[in-house]
Amino acid sequence: MTTLRDPGAPARRRRRSRADGAGYAFLSPWLLGFFGLTAGPMIASLYLSFTDYNLFTPPTFVGIENYTRLLSDTNFHQAAKVTALYVVFGTPIKLAAALAVAMLLHNSRRGQGFYRSAYYMPSLIGGSVSIAIVWKAMFIDDGIVAQIGEVFGGTPASDGGWVGDPGRTLPMLILLTVWQFGAPMVIFLAGLKQVPTELYEAAEVDGAGPVRRFWNVTLPLLSPVLFFNLLLETIHAFQIFNSAFIISNGSGGPAQSTLFYTLYLYFRGFRDFQMGYASAMAWVLVIVVGLISLLLFRSSKSWVHYSGDER
Repeated sequence: MTTLRDPGAPARRRRRSRADGAGYAFLSPWLLGFFGLTAGPMIASLYLSFTDYNLFTPPTFVGIENYTRLLSDTNFHQAAKVTALYVVFGTPIKLAAALAVAMLLHNSRRGQGFYRSAYYMPSLIGGSVSIAIVWKAMFIDDGIVAQIGEVFGGTPASDGGWVGDPGRTLPMLILLTVWQFGAPMVIFLAGLKQVPTELYEAAEVDGAGPVRRFWNVTLPLLSPVLFFNLLLETIHAFQIFNSAFIISNGSGGPAQSTLFYTLYLYFRGFRDFQMGYASAMAWVLVIVVGLISLLLFRSSKSWVHYSGDER
């Protein structure tokens, strides 16, 4: 039995090969950037985390010594504590503010575009050095916050205002991150537009008030967007650096109250030239953020409801 050959098959294979080659050519800038600027440095830092390296002499392999040193480093424990408090308190408050403003803007009509732009603007400039300087100026001795507090009979802060009070520097930085709620607010607005108005009307007919409509209609249908924002903002909170560096004058003070994890990592790597130790800290942070992300994904099965989900 003879097999019929397709005379057009070789030409199709050549066209497919040329198309694949063109696709890889278009992908080459991203591939070069990924392997040269992301994957390559990550692999290098993983190797350096097992070495004693000071940037000026060749690295010396020391095994897991850098990781065991972390267990007895009191500054590392303080940095982890400050960062954990910032994430635990700052992220939920920021998301609550973003959702509240998104619901207000979703229901309003006149000037909606202006207010959306105005509330989104801090997300674009909030992480800059200039905003950190202005924020610091607002909370010093004669800053506007101290003046307003005196008008309302507030307790005066210690020397240096909020910036010089170890008990108030972390709340000050949390206020700064809450002020930058514009990005999650826009995502919440997009999610609110996908909630069918018929569900609100049906709930209102059943006698549900605003609180019950929010709890039983808005939150369940908005849970995928809430999960997305929670995941992104949690990861973002672990990366705080600019504002803490500027407000503390690059010291992590007062009394190590602004010694965030990334700031201490910077001190170890570029001030003390202990790049191997800093690389170990970086990989511990990667593992912790990865575990928290995994925990959020696992917990999402019980509270995130997607369209068509029978639960």
